[in-house]
Amino acid sequence: MTELKPDQFEMRRLESLSNTIFGVAMTLLAYDLPKAGVFTSAPGWSDLARVYSGKLAGFALSFIIAGVFWISHHRRLARQPVGGRGVVILNLFFLLSIVLLPVTNGLYTNYGMSNAVAVLYGLHLTAIAGLNAWLWWTILGSWRHEIMASLFPLLVFVPGTIVAAFAPQVAPFVWFIAFGGLLIQRFYGARTGPGA
Repeated sequence: MTELKPDQFEMRRLESLSNTIFGVAMTLLAYDLPKAGVFTSAPGWSDLARVYSGKLAGFALSFIIAGVFWISHHRRLARQPVGGRGVVILNLFFLLSIVLLPVTNGLYTNYGMSNAVAVLYGLHLTAIAGLNAWLWWTILGSWRHEIMASLFPLLVFVPGTIVAAFAPQVAPFVWFIAFGGLLIQRFYGARTGPGA
């Protein structure tokens, strides 16, 4: 193992921190779910469906998004065992955006029909996707399939956020398209082979 320069950082340490941050953030997404319903008597199935259906959909969307970005983050860190100060700070901003996901998710699951809240949530998803794409660019620096796959969610979240400004009930359906980045990754990864 080569000795690190004073301005270099082992990304393995950042990986440990990111595991903790993603784990806590993804767990906190469900924290307020039991508090959502206040029932005067024992709830029936229709009461549970009425109170929790939208909240579970928002939770599922945020959990899947966090999971997709966790996978991307770890794939990225595996390609970069050592990073400079700038890359580490950019990674910390990315992790900060993940830490804030339970906050915007909580707002969105409670007030999803509010244009302002839906736009705020969309802007947050866009920021996460933008930081992720920027981090991939710092590693690869060229238009490879990983860059294209990381840009795809960004290109979906931007119009989804615009849709949220006018039709917040439609925005989640647009945001779900962002998972097409996984298909791009799988398709091009299969075509170019494991050594690509």
